[in-house]
Amino acid sequence: MKKQFRLGLVGCGRVSPNHLGALGNVGFDAQWAAVCDTNADTAKERAAQYNVPAHYTDMRAMMKAHPELDVVVVATPSGCHAEHAIALAPYGKHIIVEKPMALRVEDCDAMLAACRASGSRLFVVKQNRFNPAVVAVRRAFEQGRFGKMVSCAVCCRWRRDQPYYEDGWHGTWRMDGGVMAQQACHHIDLLQWFMGPIERMACFRQARLMKLEAEDTAVAAFQFASGALGTFEGTTAARPESLGASITLLGEKGSAVIEGDAVNELTYWKFDEECPEDEGIRKDATQAIPNCYGCGHAPYIADVLHAIAENRPGLVEGAEGRKNVAILAALYESSFHGGAPMAPGCEITKSPLGK
Repeated sequence: MKKQFRLGLVGCGRVSPNHLGALGNVGFDAQWAAVCDTNADTAKERAAQYNVPAHYTDMRAMMKAHPELDVVVVATPSGCHAEHAIALAPYGKHIIVEKPMALRVEDCDAMLAACRASGSRLFVVKQNRFNPAVVAVRRAFEQGRFGKMVSCAVCCRWRRDQPYYEDGWHGTWRMDGGVMAQQACHHIDLLQWFMGPIERMACFRQARLMKLEAEDTAVAAFQFASGALGTFEGTTAARPESLGASITLLGEKGSAVIEGDAVNELTYWKFDEECPEDEGIRKDATQAIPNCYGCGHAPYIADVLHAIAENRPGLVEGAEGRKNVAILAALYESSFHGGAPMAPGCEITKSPLGK
């Protein structure tokens, strides 16, 4: 079993510290060999901050200079994920791409095809799946403790200010989308991970407080293949401060609520039949976090490295990441049809997301 990994990072922006600081406890000799950013000062600063020996402004130059790389992390703007992953695939290294995997389903398919052709594996960052509260809920689902599901409600009520949308890519259709594709894609991912396939969904969205091409506020309703129902509310227009994020799950045999800035606090946990581990779950499943990114990047990267080393599936590989993009695409398409119900995989005729 492989015990040594060398990693490279493409994109040294807002989320990069969560990756660069994540290798301390992954169970392997894992080190960053190089970082890359089109801004030379940013690349140099991140390399110095995290003791990375080399920095570049061209990812192809980085790949040529570091054949020892095992894994490359793509943390560039969302609209660049497909382009960069496809360009990196021929080097034969495994690829981790930040969320969302891409902005269009066809781009996801092209990424998967490129990685298959090179024999590399593609992983998609969904770090909230590794939060202790989320892990506890998922385990309860797998054990059947909820019984027949009634409904699931997810909310993401964060604050972003106008300068956030003036960096040239946030909030644009070609590179980002709005709150659904950027901030709340994590919560929409958990919605489908818990509740299973979605049959149809209806969405409404607006730019209420900020100036951006896409939306700062959206709501949606879901009908799942199981017959259960779901709701979504997301905004970056919470004022005067962020109100956090939450997931509420109602089943015939029990219910659970996860709250906190990064769905990191288990605030309700009760079932018809109490289990011996429930007291410990209520006590230990809440996790302190430094910011809205949470603490999930380290266990996420550990899962990726173990999946590679042990030749087993990772929790969130490319096909799983594609599901989230198919849901996002349908939500946006619904919003451009006046809230008409859409299904994942529907034909996209009006939504400009990713174009």
